[in-house]
Amino acid sequence: MSKPNKTCRNGWTLRLMLLLLAVSATLFVAAKKKPRAKTVQPVVISALSENDAKRFKYFYLEAVRQQQAGHFAAAYDLFLHCLEINPFAPEAYFALSSYYSEMKDDSTMLVCMEKAARLSPDNFTYLERLGQVYIKTHEFNKATEVYEQLASNSPGRTDVLGILLQLYQHADNYDKVIATLDRIETLEGSSEDLTLSKMQVYSIKGDKKKEIKELRNLARQHPNDYKYRVMIGNWLLQNGKEKEALSEYNSVLKKEPDNIMAQMSLLDYYKAQNQDSLARAQTERLLLSPNTEIESKILLLRQLISDSEQNGGDSTEVLDIFGKILAQPQENAGMAELCAAYMSLKKMPEDTVNTVYERIIDIEPDNAGARLQLLQSAWKKKDFNKVIALAKPGVEYNPSNIWFYYFLGLAYAQNDESELELNTLRKGVEQADEESNKDIVSDFYAMIGDLLHEQGKNEEAYAAYDSCLQWKPDNIGCLNNYAYFLSEEGRELPKAEQMSYRTVKAEPGNSTFLDTYAWILFKQQRFEEARIYIDQAVAADSAQSAVIVEHAGDIYMMAGDSAKALEYWQKALELDEEENALLQRKIKLKKYIEEDAKK
Repeated sequence: MSKPNKTCRNGWTLRLMLLLLAVSATLFVAAKKKPRAKTVQPVVISALSENDAKRFKYFYLEAVRQQQAGHFAAAYDLFLHCLEINPFAPEAYFALSSYYSEMKDDSTMLVCMEKAARLSPDNFTYLERLGQVYIKTHEFNKATEVYEQLASNSPGRTDVLGILLQLYQHADNYDKVIATLDRIETLEGSSEDLTLSKMQVYSIKGDKKKEIKELRNLARQHPNDYKYRVMIGNWLLQNGKEKEALSEYNSVLKKEPDNIMAQMSLLDYYKAQNQDSLARAQTERLLLSPNTEIESKILLLRQLISDSEQNGGDSTEVLDIFGKILAQPQENAGMAELCAAYMSLKKMPEDTVNTVYERIIDIEPDNAGARLQLLQSAWKKKDFNKVIALAKPGVEYNPSNIWFYYFLGLAYAQNDESELELNTLRKGVEQADEESNKDIVSDFYAMIGDLLHEQGKNEEAYAAYDSCLQWKPDNIGCLNNYAYFLSEEGRELPKAEQMSYRTVKAEPGNSTFLDTYAWILFKQQRFEEARIYIDQAVAADSAQSAVIVEHAGDIYMMAGDSAKALEYWQKALELDEEENALLQRKIKLKKYIEEDAKK
């Protein structure tokens, strides 16, 4: 709604002030005639003449029409004119309150709303809106009066009683809180929530007799629901009446021996009485009972573990309990997961923990966390066949989990099964999305590129490398291989140089990266620069790579140092495990020969 013009418009400001004064005076006179009550009181209204009634109806409907058409300034003037005709029109006051709200004139808005409510005290909408305004402005006493009148007008509205309940709670008026809860109970009937709410109030008031009376009444109303008897026992235990509490628990267990709620409360009783042996026995009984919910078992075990740690951390008792539990059929892997976490906390041997992880995937084959733990363990042991045996079902049970493709692809690579590796990696990248680990997806594409290059599919390989760098622009391994393969073909050497230089900057002591960069410079006939970097590569090459040493010979030969070149070539020949015919020809002819010269 756009704001109406608040400047003088056809003299409405002066008219409104006079009108409000007149109405206020009328209401004041009416109020003088009768003592002011705590609720919104009706106003005695003089009857309009037939002509004025028609005029009012016409202008009011026209105001509504203008408002619906979005002509808010015109509608505003018309509502004011309606009040000139009938200063006791609640609908006009209520309509104007919205305009003053838009104009941030909260005081006038409130005056209009109060007058609308007083002029039409049975109108639920006017009263409810007024009550909401009072709550918003923190005038809680006035809001309470309004909502009491609403409740009186509409005694079946429990939502109104709910707001009244909150208002009395805010005022710490506990007697009214109880009375309001009783009114809700009359309408809705007794319930556990209402009873507990009353008990909480009586507890705050310190009225223990009424507090327990409410709970006993609830138990009497539900004689076949033993949870209320257990709740009575819990209340007695919390209030120092241990013997009476025990009597309640035993009474329930006599009628219903498998009542887990009573058994849990009995455990609390034993702990409160420091009867440790009985408490341990009760804990074990609950943990081994098929009726105990898994959430309760996990809470009990966590408490058992906490107590064990506080008493020295002996894991024997805890592991014994875990063993008995896991010997039973399991609906889910929650207990086994907790057992594995406890074993890891106690730094138990990896193989021992792995037996529990294996139990987990027996119970839940799609449990990705346990399967990945086993995969990492098998990978560390270089048991690649086991990695494959674990990862293949992982792909089937968790097809969107990219890690299983990663482990499976790497294991195939270690077993020299390149086609299976390539297929697995391709399926893996199909699962990639915005939430995927960018490093892993990048590595997938890098490995795909390497495999394709080995197959002689260079263009497909380079496309894979480009995808790799889109996911991770600083994938150093990809940058090095991409740059080197381009240099081997003598293509896009400036691009290759830029990529290779980034690897050298990232790892300046890496002999492979230094060799690649030197070789790209060599390919660009920048022999002196190439010699600087190949010297660094040779110095950093602790493994004595025949390829790096041969490259050093090539670079020195083209830089004009044939003696040093022959020395490097001879050394490369000694390091090369395979017969290198091209290298032998270089030594024999004492000159650099391009790779293609072998053909």
